[in-house]
Amino acid sequence: MTKNATNTLLMIRPVRFAMNAETAVDNFYQKQDARAKGANQKAQIEFDRFVDKLTGIGVETYVIQDVAEPHTPDSIFPNNWISMHADSRVLLYPMKAQNRRLERLENIHSILSDFGFDVQATLDYSDAELENIYLEGTGSIIFDHDDKTAYMARSQRADEFLLGQICEDLGYTPMVFGAFQDTPEGRKPIYHTNVMMCITDTYALLCLEAIDNEMERKMVEERIYSSGKEIIEITKEQKHQFAGNMLLVKGAKDALHLVMSTSAFYALTHEQKKRMQQDHQLLHTDLTTIETLGGGSARCMLAEIYLPKQVNS
Repeated sequence: MTKNATNTLLMIRPVRFAMNAETAVDNFYQKQDARAKGANQKAQIEFDRFVDKLTGIGVETYVIQDVAEPHTPDSIFPNNWISMHADSRVLLYPMKAQNRRLERLENIHSILSDFGFDVQATLDYSDAELENIYLEGTGSIIFDHDDKTAYMARSQRADEFLLGQICEDLGYTPMVFGAFQDTPEGRKPIYHTNVMMCITDTYALLCLEAIDNEMERKMVEERIYSSGKEIIEITKEQKHQFAGNMLLVKGAKDALHLVMSTSAFYALTHEQKKRMQQDHQLLHTDLTTIETLGGGSARCMLAEIYLPKQVNS
C-alpha cells in the first residue's frame, strides 16, 4: 500500500476569510473581484461542502474552527505551517507573510493528542523567520513518501538550504528546481510548488513547461521515472486552473481518491482523466471563492495526518 495517501486530514474552518494583501505580492493566482463581498460566508459554504464530500467517501476529517482574533485570512490553508508524519513527528514551518505566522496553533500538540494521535516530537523550524528564511510546508515541498524524495521549486517562500536540513532530519532526498509563470512584470517564480506538481502512487501530475532550465527539467523527469511513476503533463493553462493542486487520499476500504477543485477537474482533458481513473477515483468540489480570493485550491486546504493513533494501555 502506498505511503503517499492517508485516511486522515486536518482542516481549518474559516471565520474571517478574505483576500490577503500580504500574500498577493507574489501569489499571482489571487484576484480581487465581486466575490469579496460576503467572502467568508461563501468560503464557509464551499468548505463545508468539501468536508461533506470527503467524509462521504470515508476520509476521517478533523476540523478545527478558526477564531475571529487574531485575523488570519488564510487560515483555511493549514498545509503551509504544519506536516504530520508516520514516525510520530510534527513539523512546523516558517512563513513569509507576517499575518500568516499567526495561523500556527501553539497547542497543536495537545489538539492532536486529544484527537487520539501519537505525537512523540515536534521539529519547529519557524525561528528561521527571524532571518527572513521561509519554507511553507507542503505548499513548497512535494513529498514522495514512497520514494523518500522532497521536490521543491525555489521561490521567496521556499529556501533551498532549509529544505536540505529538513530532508536530513527526515531521511529524504531533496530535488530542487526553478519553476516560473508569466506575469505582467515578466517571468516570475511560482509561489508554491503544489500549484504545478502533484505526486500520487503511480504518476505525477506536472507542468513541465514551468521548469525553464532544461537540465533541471530533465533531472525532475528522471527522478520521477526512477521512482517507478509516470508523468501526466499539464499545460500552463491547466495549471492556472489549479490542475496541479491535487491530493491523493485514502477512503473507505482503502480506495484511493484524487481530490481536486471543480475548476481543476474541468481543465483536464478526457485523455488525462481516463488515465487517472485507471488508478484512482476522482473527487472534485467547487472552490471558486477560495481559489479566486485566496489563490489556493483543494490541496492547500488539506493537511495530511500520517501520525499513528495512540495505543491505549
